[in-house]
Amino acid sequence: MRHLRRTVKLGRTSQHRDSMLANLVGSLIRHERVRTTVSRAKAARPVAEKLVTLGKKGSLHHRRQAIAALHENELVHKLFAEIAPRFKNRSGGYTRILKLGPRIGDGAPTALLEWVERPAPEPEAPKEEKGKVKAVKEVKEKAKPAKKK
Repeated sequence: MRHLRRTVKLGRTSQHRDSMLANLVGSLIRHERVRTTVSRAKAARPVAEKLVTLGKKGSLHHRRQAIAALHENELVHKLFAEIAPRFKNRSGGYTRILKLGPRIGDGAPTALLEWVERPAPEPEAPKEEKGKVKAVKEVKEKAKPAKKK
């Protein structure tokens, strides 16, 4: 019986599993959401939530623990400066897993792992046409001959 055996193995060695989960959580920090399989999302969720807890504590010791887990300084900076302050009034439950359906190819169940509190996307300004393209369109409009009756 598997009583008290909580580690999800994911068919990998322990070093490979730890690396994969660190990379997955790093992508979550960088992009705010990650599309992956359901089992990987469920395995990465506790890692991500523990890192947010370290970020909320914010001391040098906790920052060094986060660097040891993530292996990238700029991700730790983003975690401590942007992500952890969002959750200062929340005591746990920082991520959500949305199930998407089977993956094309092998049929593996996929999910979206994302932060519960995400910043609202900024509205995009309308793109202005570049100089050459705009000039060509103006020339074509002027060059159109009037229709003869």
